[in-house]
Amino acid sequence: MKSLFAAFRFLTVIPLPEALGGTEADLERSVYLFPVVGIILGALLAALDAALAAILPVLPASAAVVLALAAITGGLHLDGLADTADGFMSSRPRERILEIMKDSRTGPMGVTAIASVLIMKILLLASVAGPCRPAMIVLMPAAGRSAMVMVMGVLPYVRPEVGLGSLFMRRRSPLRTLWGFLFILAAGWAAAGRLGLAAGLACAAGTALAGFYMLRKIGGLTGDTLGAACEIVELIPLLVAVAGIQRGLIP
Repeated sequence: MKSLFAAFRFLTVIPLPEALGGTEADLERSVYLFPVVGIILGALLAALDAALAAILPVLPASAAVVLALAAITGGLHLDGLADTADGFMSSRPRERILEIMKDSRTGPMGVTAIASVLIMKILLLASVAGPCRPAMIVLMPAAGRSAMVMVMGVLPYVRPEVGLGSLFMRRRSPLRTLWGFLFILAAGWAAAGRLGLAAGLACAAGTALAGFYMLRKIGGLTGDTLGAACEIVELIPLLVAVAGIQRGLIP
């Protein structure tokens, strides 16, 4: 249970006592529970969306859901996305990319990445209606956190200094990748049947592409690239749902 609290302490701004998952050992063991935190966050967001549906049109309700997710996570993954965009889009050598990513200042590519992802999430979610909407809201944060676990299972940590990223990588194992993959497939099937399963498979494919890109650019991962993977993969369940609606596969 302490590991679950540790995962919440790291992934959200929910205030929890230090006695609940406050040690490095608790945090190190919490990696496998990241997707569980995602499911819980998704359920909370789906409840918020259901409440807002009674008083708001779909577009502002969708914006509120997306911004609520950013708020409850403290913008942690958006910050990683911004740093990754600044570094990866700089067309610099590996060492310089890592230096740029470590800079606390956000550059134009970082701002563009944050704005693009938030706008896409809002517009895609606003395009998802009907019975599949709550399921896709639940899967959105679960997919992102499953992606984090999947890439942590196979990619090395590239920074020499000790940090939170290195703490999570002490027990790097392909079992993490397998767990993240099976979790998002099971969660997708449970939430939305074949549509959810398709979304889970698409999330796994998107995670693999993101991992290959990290490997090509910097030879592994950092805490920032984990955040970037989370934010990008969160888009995928919504993309799958919208594509299904457009093709008439979803009522």
